[in-house]
Amino acid sequence: MIRPLRALGLAVLLTAVSLTAAPSAGAAPAQAPAAGTRSLTPVGGGTGIIFRLNPTPEAPTSWYLCTLTAVGRDAAGNLVGLTNAHCLIDAQGTKLVGEQIYRDTSPAGTALAPADVNASRPDLETGAIGTVTYVSTPNNLLSTGPKGLDYAVIKLDESRVAPTATVGSVTITSIGAPPANGTRMCKQGHRTGLTCGIKLGTNGIWFTHLVFTNSGDSGSPVVDGQTLVGNAFGAQHSSPILSIIDEMNAVGGVGAGFHLATT
Repeated sequence: MIRPLRALGLAVLLTAVSLTAAPSAGAAPAQAPAAGTRSLTPVGGGTGIIFRLNPTPEAPTSWYLCTLTAVGRDAAGNLVGLTNAHCLIDAQGTKLVGEQIYRDTSPAGTALAPADVNASRPDLETGAIGTVTYVSTPNNLLSTGPKGLDYAVIKLDESRVAPTATVGSVTITSIGAPPANGTRMCKQGHRTGLTCGIKLGTNGIWFTHLVFTNSGDSGSPVVDGQTLVGNAFGAQHSSPILSIIDEMNAVGGVGAGFHLATT
């Protein structure tokens, strides 16, 4: 996750967003085309997302960035996106169920040239692509809090988006368990694009690897070939996608019965 913030004109955590780069606060909101004439925007594992846009999506001066893990359908037929839970928990520990999610319009980066955080803007032409319906326990890897699988469920708006199996250099065609230790795996993140490294082992409910990630890559799909095996949450750790699906099934509601979307 990455979160540019501006306070009293000073950069907080990251370089401040240029005021000249953002639309003025008084600018009229962009109007999305009518649903019958709009081309659906493709989204899938690896798509960059932007949210918690303040003060407004049309003229944001602060925002948060993460990456979609996968897009699929649940048992009820809902189009569903997954990302990390920690992206959607505020400083007071409140889980932001109901948060509107937008696609990040900035180009994806690479490990050597990460995506420019200051260039991130919501896709106002498409509009909000979905709404957060569930936020799990975050990983709490570096804290004493309860350890969780760190995933969030987004109910996607099919009048605005359509699933795609390929984002960047990764195509996802199946879901499976993490491979044997020493196997080369890759992730596709909006911030640093495609990076690869070997699986190292396990740490509690997670698996560990040498796949590079950076802020903004949170939620990235980790793949073994074209098989989705986990979601990256940083510090060379990921949660197994099969464990996430099992927990979604136990929780019920949107996301239960998750499988990859084919249409």
